[in-house]
Amino acid sequence: MLSIITLGDPLLAKTSSLVPDFDDGIRRLAAQMFEAMGTKGVGLAAVQVGAAVRLFITKAPRDVPRVFINPDILVTSLEEEPLEEGCLSVPGLYTEVVRPASVRVQAWNEKGRPFTLTAEGILARVIQHELDHLNGVLFIDRLDAKKRKRLLVSYDEKMRF
Repeated sequence: MLSIITLGDPLLAKTSSLVPDFDDGIRRLAAQMFEAMGTKGVGLAAVQVGAAVRLFITKAPRDVPRVFINPDILVTSLEEEPLEEGCLSVPGLYTEVVRPASVRVQAWNEKGRPFTLTAEGILARVIQHELDHLNGVLFIDRLDAKKRKRLLVSYDEKMRF
């Protein structure tokens, strides 16, 4: 089973590469990512399991499990909303992040078929969060410097015990 890497691993700060081929290896990676995520999360990027390729999965409430390969956000709404976020790579840390309320994304599924999806609510949030991972950005990087520092100090203290 794949292991999820955590804060401090330099891979989390790197931009992931395009997936060149939609082959059995990429389908196997997506399936293993769903296993690794289990019931603990609603999304997982390949970089979080040590594969720096542009692939993420989602399993948002009231939605079907989805695979996004080489995704691009085409449009975001002007309306933004704050919502608490967490991350499997930053276990136990949750904070409010402001993001666009809806997105239109284009990607390919695990069979190599292109699709375009308009998402709102939690699915839009998960798509943006996971796409950030592919660009080397963690949700805490979206916070102002003071709040980020305060959260990281408390996170470090928690991780020592």
